[in-house]
Amino acid sequence: MKIPLVDLKANYLTIKQEIDEAIQKTIDNSSFIMGEPVKEFDKKWAEYCETNFSCGVSNGTEAIRLALLAIGIKSGDEVITTPNTFIATTESISSCGATPIFVDIEEETCTIDINKIEEKITDKTKAIIPVHLYGHPCEMDRIMELAKRYNLKVVEDCAQSHGALYKSKKTGSIGDIAGFSFFPGKIMGAFGDAGSITTNNEVLAEKVKLLRNHGRFTKYEHIQEGFNARLSALQANILLVKLKYLANWIEKRRTLAKRYTEHLKEIVGCPTEKEWAKHSYYMYVIRTKNRDKLKEFLEKNEIACGVHYPIPLHLQPAYKRLNHKEGDFPVTEKVAKEILSIPLYPELTQEQQDYVISKIREFYSQSL
Repeated sequence: MKIPLVDLKANYLTIKQEIDEAIQKTIDNSSFIMGEPVKEFDKKWAEYCETNFSCGVSNGTEAIRLALLAIGIKSGDEVITTPNTFIATTESISSCGATPIFVDIEEETCTIDINKIEEKITDKTKAIIPVHLYGHPCEMDRIMELAKRYNLKVVEDCAQSHGALYKSKKTGSIGDIAGFSFFPGKIMGAFGDAGSITTNNEVLAEKVKLLRNHGRFTKYEHIQEGFNARLSALQANILLVKLKYLANWIEKRRTLAKRYTEHLKEIVGCPTEKEWAKHSYYMYVIRTKNRDKLKEFLEKNEIACGVHYPIPLHLQPAYKRLNHKEGDFPVTEKVAKEILSIPLYPELTQEQQDYVISKIREFYSQSL
């Protein structure tokens, strides 16, 4: 039985008619950049995220970058984040001329260790980017308290946490501003690159609207220099269809995740869900010291799996200039050697999930 890590075609087929109509509608209107679809999506995404404002942008990386620019990050500043994330988080910091400052993670959730942030704050520190990794939120109350004490801004990286809750609040609604990705494989993915920025601050929202569209509100009057970082009408129309199903898809992910945990918790490390969190399970990530052998075994049995992420950012060649070495962030380095993402998506059938479970159990029965 061949099982992909993510099945985008299966997702499409469940809503094929509506998606096809949305695509045809875009073609019939022949208005492909910004326009009414983006306005409508911005309104509905803000409502979903329980924020005052939402601004669709071209991708998740631009979402973080424009959010940083909107809060005033510039050359010489420092921004605190984690080395256990995709490089888009730190690329966004560097592209503003600022320096990413890494803080190790805590082992249970693989998110930033709140207890280690304060020691990294300097007079150059201007912001913190908590990354809600795999769909589990960071402990936001303590981050916001720390930010207030040191007069820092908080930019939530919500690329993997659509619909996740910290206490009763949606991720993306807690910090000063937040960035989302709608990369095709995300919990809610577009048919190409797309992203969004959410905030409750009208001034920041207006800044983002200028930045995403060449610094203008009208066609040829430019208030400032900006960028071509617009969300296309096509992706907005597709996302409007998918948004109707998002809550249901998240619940299906949670049901599948619970079932995985019930069957695997005795043989591998399973994801944690803190009592104050509602995990949205972008990925179901197990941990095992036999990661590489298990991965090879599953792939031989046509079960796709992945490692998110095998090389922590502080050890990437791209960040040699930061002069980090192995051992600087021991929890991140330990986790990077043990994590394995296994198939999880709303269309995964019980038969498919049973096959994945059986093969993992088979691997460990042979290893004993």
